[in-house]
Amino acid sequence: MITADAVKKLREQTGAGMMECKKALTESGGDFDKAVDLLRQKGLAAAAKKAGRIAAEGVIALRVSGTTGVLVEVNSETDFVAKNEEFQKFAGDIAELVSQQNPSDIQILSNMTVGNATVEAKRQELIQKIGENLSVRRFVRFETGGKIASYLHGTRIGVIVDYEGGDEQLGKDLAMQVAASNPLYLSRETVPAEDLNRERAIFEAQAKEFGKPANVIGKIVEGKLEKFFGDTCLIDQLFIKDPDGKQKVKDILKGAVIRRFARFQVGEGIEKKKENFCEEVSAQLK
Repeated sequence: MITADAVKKLREQTGAGMMECKKALTESGGDFDKAVDLLRQKGLAAAAKKAGRIAAEGVIALRVSGTTGVLVEVNSETDFVAKNEEFQKFAGDIAELVSQQNPSDIQILSNMTVGNATVEAKRQELIQKIGENLSVRRFVRFETGGKIASYLHGTRIGVIVDYEGGDEQLGKDLAMQVAASNPLYLSRETVPAEDLNRERAIFEAQAKEFGKPANVIGKIVEGKLEKFFGDTCLIDQLFIKDPDGKQKVKDILKGAVIRRFARFQVGEGIEKKKENFCEEVSAQLK
């Protein structure tokens, strides 16, 4: 059964009409990703954003020490708590701990000591004090023989870039580029075959849907793939600081090499649970 919530979610993510979304979900047997592909094949939707809808609160904490860079995401239930100084200090302390101790996963991090207690004990203590559920969602740590550049946009978007060659200004520009343009891949060579084949199949289906001659479909697909690379691959993106809008990121490297990058945005991929007010009150009275 196709629910109204599923149709609404698909419509919000793709911008397609309600009836088209319902039809796509029906044809795909309720598979959301397949429904997105069907809409794209028919030219009714743009590519869905990787992160989907962002609806969670929290902060991104950033730490850079020498050639080590760390990003940590800690989530809260409300924006009010996300602005709390103690909550932000907790996130910062965790980022410092990750930088120094290099835990392999969240479970190990939770059992590490920060101050006079474990991370988990500190989290529970803060929950009792603030009155909201809090969670340490994820972290990433780069340690490199090259350089680390970073950028923090408020407390909601954080970026670290591992690169070699070039100066500090180049690093700043690269980190800001990642923050603003949200690339999915470093280069076209790093796009997974599964993703590339999926895009190619969608572009071929689009061309056929619009009745393009068989002898030009190949060129149309290649042109669309070039645009896909330009949108999603860091070094193929237009450099945001170029006033003429012609220079690509790879043009500003001048021998420097980007090894990897990470970009965290608060709540990407998370949707808040929607509570029915009447049901919530009833549950509290039971």
